[in-house]
Amino acid sequence: MKYSYLGKSGLKVSQLCLGTMNFGPETEEKEAFQIMDAALDAGINFFDTANVYGGNDRRGWTEEIIGRWFQQGGGRREKVVLATKVYNDMFDEQDGPNSGPGLSAYKIRRHFEGSLKRLQTDHIELYQMHHIDRNVSWDELWGAFEILVSQGKADYIGSSNFAGWHIASAQAKAKERHFLGLVSEQHLYNLLERTPELEVLPASQELGLGVIPWSPLAGGLLGRNALSKTGVRSARSAKLEQHRSQLEQFSALCKELGEHEDQVALAWVLANPAVTAPIIGPRTLEQFEDSLRVTEIVLEADALKKLDEIFPGPGRPAPEAYAW
Repeated sequence: MKYSYLGKSGLKVSQLCLGTMNFGPETEEKEAFQIMDAALDAGINFFDTANVYGGNDRRGWTEEIIGRWFQQGGGRREKVVLATKVYNDMFDEQDGPNSGPGLSAYKIRRHFEGSLKRLQTDHIELYQMHHIDRNVSWDELWGAFEILVSQGKADYIGSSNFAGWHIASAQAKAKERHFLGLVSEQHLYNLLERTPELEVLPASQELGLGVIPWSPLAGGLLGRNALSKTGVRSARSAKLEQHRSQLEQFSALCKELGEHEDQVALAWVLANPAVTAPIIGPRTLEQFEDSLRVTEIVLEADALKKLDEIFPGPGRPAPEAYAW
């Protein structure tokens, strides 16, 4: 496994991040434990989760599974760079009128403590804002996060689903307060969704954030079985038909390269210098093991050119991409 610094921080993380969203609803606890053990054995030290993972009827379930895995000992907790998130509604009646999505200082404090209990730990390496909250000032946000960092409960703060200007605003205010600010941005990015190349990726690079792409396989559309009848769930079937021609060309190119589609799609994301680690979200141990080869794949210039032709991006950052 290869490692990179997480943004401008001194923290080294594996170039693949284990996403745990399927643990509970899609993956039974026993197999989730096996996947996490296999991740450590493979050198993956970067695990991502969120307080809401587990489904609407059991939010927090995934964090609980990870917490029980930590409690098996064997240095599991010490070996993991743990990332979780806050923003969404946890359906906690005790929140009263402050229930619902948001990032108030009140909510951050309460939901951080809830995550610690479920994860059975006393600290979190990377605490991420799951979405932007336009009703909360950066003074309030940074004030709340500074407390967590100063208490040693959180090491670093990250964002997710932020626009480029949100990142710029956050970093400017953090600098005013002599605070490190954001070290990462978790964002939707894959061959079928290259809009982040306009603003988010350039802003992240310029301001010291490592990008952690989520859904690098576009919900399975870039997977090896996407063109089969069983490869993509019915909810994705419309998108499959929309992109069928591209996906057929992609599949043919992957055959030429001698690699599976999902591995090429992940290697393409990882080749971007703005990217620290794409999130892999296996449902099974077999899927996890298939992902490990990705860091060994080097896409040559000709292959990258063909991928650009099949999945054209903006070409350049804004405003050059559309103004000239």
